[in-house]
Amino acid sequence: MIIKIPLAWLQLIRTKVRSLVAVAGIAFIVILMFMQLGFQDALYSSATQLHRNLQGDLFLVSSQYKSLTAIQSFFRTRLYQTLGFNGVESVSPMYLGFAKFKNTANGEKYSIYVIGFEPGKPVMNIPEVEENLDKIKIPDVVLFDRNSRPEFGDVAEKFEHLKTDQTIEIYPFNSLAGYRVRVGGLFSLGPSFGVDGNLITSDSTFLRIFPNTRPAELIDVGAITLKPGVNPQTVQEDLQAHLPNDVLVFTRQGFIDFEREYWANRTPIGFILNLMLTMAAVVGVVIVYQILYSNISTQLVAYATLKAIGYTTNYLLIVVFQQAFILAALSYIPGLAFSWWLYDFAMKATKLPIVMSLSNAMIVLISTILMCMTSGAIAINKLRSTDPVDIF
Repeated sequence: MIIKIPLAWLQLIRTKVRSLVAVAGIAFIVILMFMQLGFQDALYSSATQLHRNLQGDLFLVSSQYKSLTAIQSFFRTRLYQTLGFNGVESVSPMYLGFAKFKNTANGEKYSIYVIGFEPGKPVMNIPEVEENLDKIKIPDVVLFDRNSRPEFGDVAEKFEHLKTDQTIEIYPFNSLAGYRVRVGGLFSLGPSFGVDGNLITSDSTFLRIFPNTRPAELIDVGAITLKPGVNPQTVQEDLQAHLPNDVLVFTRQGFIDFEREYWANRTPIGFILNLMLTMAAVVGVVIVYQILYSNISTQLVAYATLKAIGYTTNYLLIVVFQQAFILAALSYIPGLAFSWWLYDFAMKATKLPIVMSLSNAMIVLISTILMCMTSGAIAINKLRSTDPVDIF
């Protein structure tokens, strides 16, 4: 049995060093694309993780709402007005705000996100929060996010080790006086690009933390639970049509999509990530083009010889495309492996949800192949115009 080895492969292994350098260069572009997609996914996933963990079928926010980190309050009476509409079963007001958390180890203050709601009307669909609802009913008790960034100290570790409440100090941004609360439990949510850590507490404790800046009648999000069998889309349209225009009504998915669109199109970080992903692809095309063009130039005599003995130009073009495909495949494997390690490293360092997904793996694979094929299509112009008479 005779095994036919493709000419494209024979040409690549003939110049091993050059081919290895080519694979390393393309693999670097693969890693860049993986990291851009990973950070982009982490941006959207972390920005909407609170939305995904809220209980409710519809959500009421101010008409000036931009995102959960750009807080805009509205009057609580608007939320209670929705109880008069058909299909609405219950409502839950929610308070949100940034405060300064004092690290007891070094005395430094760091911004932390504070979430407040009525314990009797929970709005968080997190098992650890549901288990600790009785604790936050006690005045001045909070739950601490164990996935918060390290700047907040070893609050979670001490609580898990000592199993006793810890006293921490929270400062409103417009005040020099701190407010002491006790950590009575832990939960898992995690930071985002706009939030480094989270606290959950009752609405009464929240208002004591922000005594001068937050009237009780001003809330930030209203969660609306509908009666069984009611169509959320129908109730949303009814509410939006009859409530004053100072509020917006979202379905769960609409709420998530609005937040995602904000970070993707209306923030610098979203624009930068999209731009860097595009630039990585463009640079990749240029690098692969230079590699293939150099290979063609080096093998020009061989190609001319093949033409002279009867091989068609189309056959030689297929050889170039095969080289492009082989380079793409060989570069993708180490690029994927190293990116997987970088994802794990970055996730541990930032606490952001940077995880390898099948969709990203397929996107980068297809992009790498297209990038190499595009470069090959550009590089073959020299080969197409090659005349054996000129070479010899």
